[in-house]
Amino acid sequence: MLVPDVLVQAHSATLNLCFYSGSQFPAEHRGDIFAAFHSSWNRERHTGYKIARVPFDHSTDKALGEYEDFVTGFVTPQGNARGRPVGITVSKYGSLLFSDDGNNTIWRVSYGK
Repeated sequence: MLVPDVLVQAHSATLNLCFYSGSQFPAEHRGDIFAAFHSSWNRERHTGYKIARVPFDHSTDKALGEYEDFVTGFVTPQGNARGRPVGITVSKYGSLLFSDDGNNTIWRVSYGK
């Protein structure tokens, strides 16, 4: 058995990921993974419904072992889903683009200084 580099909560349904290759976000984001956690719709307690960042140790090219929430807010306090991230990519301008099949929307996340 191989031990995974990063454990993901069950039913988060990571549908897509990409390595950040842009230059818009801070330098420590370059080479990190951004993942779209779609989720499972049939759970009492929602998991997923977010974009997560997986930081890397760039001297070893290994994941640091945990992910961090990057874009959240797709579940209301009442537990209703407002969106479900699916695909994710880096635009030619360095922003992140991700699709949301809960609203048929493309979201753009940019970094402002």
